[in-house]
Amino acid sequence: MRKRPYSFDAFPNGLLILSKIVIGRQFRGPPNSGNGGYVCGVLAKGLEGPVTAMLRAPPPLDTDLALQSRDGVNTLTGDADVLIGQAGPATQALPEPPPAPSLEAARAAGARSLAFQKEVHPPCFTCGVTREDGLRVLPGQLEGAAPGVVACVWTPHADFADAGGVVASEIVWAALDCPGIFAWIETEGRPGGLLGTMTGEVTAPVRAGEDYVVLAWPIEASGRKKISGVALYDGEGQVLARGYQVWITLNRAPAPPAATATATV
Repeated sequence: MRKRPYSFDAFPNGLLILSKIVIGRQFRGPPNSGNGGYVCGVLAKGLEGPVTAMLRAPPPLDTDLALQSRDGVNTLTGDADVLIGQAGPATQALPEPPPAPSLEAARAAGARSLAFQKEVHPPCFTCGVTREDGLRVLPGQLEGAAPGVVACVWTPHADFADAGGVVASEIVWAALDCPGIFAWIETEGRPGGLLGTMTGEVTAPVRAGEDYVVLAWPIEASGRKKISGVALYDGEGQVLARGYQVWITLNRAPAPPAATATATV
């Protein structure tokens, strides 16, 4: 069951420190660091409108961290004041999401996910196939769409929601994380990458137990730098959340398109 890993302590001079920030092992992406989308979502909490969150260092697990907010910018630091990440008003325009596929089309795409051919990234909170305590967001190529347009259906578990059934915003950010790199794995057959920056917003409540469509698409590539768009829709096609991601792909030889490789998020 999910537990909120932070508490609030107010300080003078407009400084707010969220004490004892702990990224629990449940929320890992790589085996020993936090899931990028989840940590970006934590950094974005309390900020209005679209937010750009940037990860500067791997977020350590099961370690007390300090999250400070001043003048509309949140920063997350670890031991010796090492900067792990920061977030503030969006520095990048969010992409306009394409029309939503139907739940049926998204479900069929998810059934074709590369994750089912071979686990893409087993430890990951978002896309780990065997993670019973994870989100299991497993997108696949959308039939009839351009290469790299991937989709799936996500039904949030009640463990990630409050008493009213509303899913925490950092969980929504996490759900939109891995689909962005799946778009490039489908496009290029590359072995995954590291999330560096995510600009996003959640514009409507996401509720546990309801079916949602997750969609991702490739936007632009420059060497190892890959840019993706991601979006979350309700069953009627309304956009509830969207994002713009910058990934750095792993420096390994590309695999053939039919093969699967390992994504790090």
